[in-house]
Amino acid sequence: MKGGAGAGISVTGKRRWRGLVIGVLFLVILSMLVPLAFLLGLHNGFHSSNPIGYVPVHQTSVSNGLKIGDTSNHSENNRSIHINEVVANLTSKFPKSVVRNLTNRANNETTGRNATHDSQHKKGIPVSPHAVLPRLPNMSNTGIAGRVEITEYIKGGTDENENCELKFGSYCLWRKEHREEMKDSMVKKLKDQLFVARAYYPSIAKLPSQNKLTRDLRQNIQELERVLSESATDADLPPGIAKKLQKMEATIARAKSFTVDCNNVDKKLRQIFDMTEDEANFHMKQSSFLYQLAVQTMPKSLHCLSMKLTVECFKSPAVNMEYSEADKYSDPLLHHYVIFSNNVLASSVVINSTVIHARESKNQVFHVLTDGQNYFAMKLWFFRNTFKEAAVRVLNIEQLNLKYHEKATLLNLYLPVEFRVAFHSADSKPTTHDRTQYISIFSHAHYLLPEIFPSLKKVVVLDDDVVVQKDLSALWNFNMGGKVNGAVQLCSVRLGQLKNYLGDSFEKDSCAWMSGLNIVDLVRWRELDLTETYRKLVREVSLGEGSAEAIALHASLLTFQDLIYALDGIWALSGLGHDYGIDIQAIKKAAVLHYNGNMKPWLELGIPRYRLYWKKFLNQEDRFLSECNVNP
Repeated sequence: MKGGAGAGISVTGKRRWRGLVIGVLFLVILSMLVPLAFLLGLHNGFHSSNPIGYVPVHQTSVSNGLKIGDTSNHSENNRSIHINEVVANLTSKFPKSVVRNLTNRANNETTGRNATHDSQHKKGIPVSPHAVLPRLPNMSNTGIAGRVEITEYIKGGTDENENCELKFGSYCLWRKEHREEMKDSMVKKLKDQLFVARAYYPSIAKLPSQNKLTRDLRQNIQELERVLSESATDADLPPGIAKKLQKMEATIARAKSFTVDCNNVDKKLRQIFDMTEDEANFHMKQSSFLYQLAVQTMPKSLHCLSMKLTVECFKSPAVNMEYSEADKYSDPLLHHYVIFSNNVLASSVVINSTVIHARESKNQVFHVLTDGQNYFAMKLWFFRNTFKEAAVRVLNIEQLNLKYHEKATLLNLYLPVEFRVAFHSADSKPTTHDRTQYISIFSHAHYLLPEIFPSLKKVVVLDDDVVVQKDLSALWNFNMGGKVNGAVQLCSVRLGQLKNYLGDSFEKDSCAWMSGLNIVDLVRWRELDLTETYRKLVREVSLGEGSAEAIALHASLLTFQDLIYALDGIWALSGLGHDYGIDIQAIKKAAVLHYNGNMKPWLELGIPRYRLYWKKFLNQEDRFLSECNVNP
């Protein structure tokens, strides 16, 4: 009994233990299966609010309240919009090609389904209220870039090869709308390949078993250097350059396939970069020097014109004859214009444009004052060319009997003087460019006008870099109220801003006045003896330090202080020699265009959009212009 009872208890205990073990194992397996089932369900899309794997066939709400299956209340456009919005929600899960195919399939099926619905309506067949979208494959998240690309494709307006995030894409979209083809792209590609080949060449040359590759690299480098030395644009490249580029690319690809020390390649690239930067700085300094040389010297064609005219003048005895209009030169009742110039073409354009727009040219007299070097060229040019009924007189300033003792200074400064002034506000942003203005004033020779023309009462002084667009006869009717110099004021430059040059001798808020177009009352000038005033100021200012131009600026502004008669701004428009942003309407309204600045219209550096106003008054049919290849 005892043995049987003990055996029964032992069997019962074993069964209980076995059941407990099975229960624990079941719980463990269940605890593993539940999270796994949850993850699989999430991945396969049992959450209807966030469809990932497929779109259910029953009605599903979206963010804008539209329902897919509600065919009775929504048109074909609404279905297309809904398809796009559903696919847009999937942008983080699928690549661009998959969504593109999906969108096309969905739109095609919707279009076909709508056609079927229409035919069913016509036949009286009831239409199913549910719309089924195609099933999407399970894909992994492609990231933000994929979402942006897909969204753009759905919007339908961008290039497949370019990412452009719309919410930050104002510049991106603008760049696409204003895209321009890269100019000389082949030349730039050749330069890039040349830099890479130069960087790899030293490392490949150190490999003893790659003599052929080293030789190919060296030959390709030499060949591209020769091509680039002769070609600056794609149009200059020789035929067959594409094959040479492919050959270089293949050679570089072979060089990259070998294991080389990256530090050597990086060091060589840095050396090439430093050399290129130094070369760029050198060319920038050189271009700056050449620019200044170009604007301060006479072009070769104009020098040729002056020399040919001078030689022809001595060959033509008729030029030495006295002009029949000599009696007009001292008649104070006529309109006298004075031009200081050493440029034949420039002075000719000034006279021609003035005469063309004059109501009556027979009462116009032009006095051109030049130096001895250009005197005979000027004399022959104006003898050969007539300007309606106007009289033209050429004077050699070196032969005038004047009471001015410093003739060397007079010859150096007988042309109008221009000053380039740049302003920069201390509180302006670092990216703000300095504001640049060119101030044009009288030269030393201008203060000899009362002595040069003792019988005249009033003259109009024109610079040789102006073009006249309207009749100027109204200038002689102005009542200047005791003022001496009628000029357009440049109030964008205040004399207080020129304190470093002028000192404290001027009113701070006074405007600078401009030469170019000036009506001068010689009677009042003689009464005030302004010529002597100017000479005294020059002597006083010369005691300090400063260039001759700075001295002329100071003395000239002081001489006419409180004696400037301000002309209306419409009489003269300045800035056409340096300002690219002048309004065309303002140009058309101005009576005189003043090309003050470095970019004169007769230079190749002249601003193209302004040069045509000057060029149309040039007589380009003259044989001397063609012989000297003068084509401004």
